[in-house]
Parts: sequence; structure tokens; C-alpha cells
Amino acid sequence: MSNEFDIDPDFDIEEEFDDELSEFEDFIDDEDTVTVRTAVLQKNDMMALLCIKSATMGAAICRVDPREAAPAVQLYDDPNAALEWFTKSLRTSRLNGWNVVYDGLPLQG
Repeated sequence: MSNEFDIDPDFDIEEEFDDELSEFEDFIDDEDTVTVRTAVLQKNDMMALLCIKSATMGAAICRVDPREAAPAVQLYDDPNAALEWFTKSLRTSRLNGWNVVYDGLPLQG
């Protein structure tokens, strides 16, 4: 029996996003300086994610939008610029009717 939570065996996340993720891993120099923040947003029957991962040498923002076919990853040389964009994006999302249902450390478990 198949349901909406079944994993598609043809979709390999490492293969799909290998180039973007390899670029991001290049600037992570010290695990102690890495910060991660995840926002879960809800609008009508849609859920979206906005995540930021920052290190001393740069940052990456990942957006998972249910209206898009694949997640979008943006890399930044300046972690402060990435945080500024992340904050503006959350503000704009709220103005566009999205509710922030979680904003903090990544969810695990």
C-alpha cells in the first residue's frame, strides 16, 4: 500500500544536490563556529522551510517551497549578509500570509 509519506527510491538527495552541497561544505572550517537556524512556515494547506547555516567564512540559505519542484540553495561569502536576507525573507513571508510555526534549532527525531 502506498501513501504520501513513502520515500521515492528514484530520488537521491545526495545526487540531486551534490554540486550545491559540496560548495557549501568547502567553507565550513570549524564545527564549533557553525550555527544553524530553521523556520517552518504554514499557509493554507502548504508547509515551507527556510534554513540558514552559517560559518565564519560564509553561509548558505536553503528554501523548500511546496510550489517549486526542488529546494533552492543560495551561498553567501558574508554570513551577515545571509542573516540579513534570511530575516528579510521571513518578514516578507509573514506579509504574504505565511505563519511561522517554528523558528529555531533544526528539529531532530
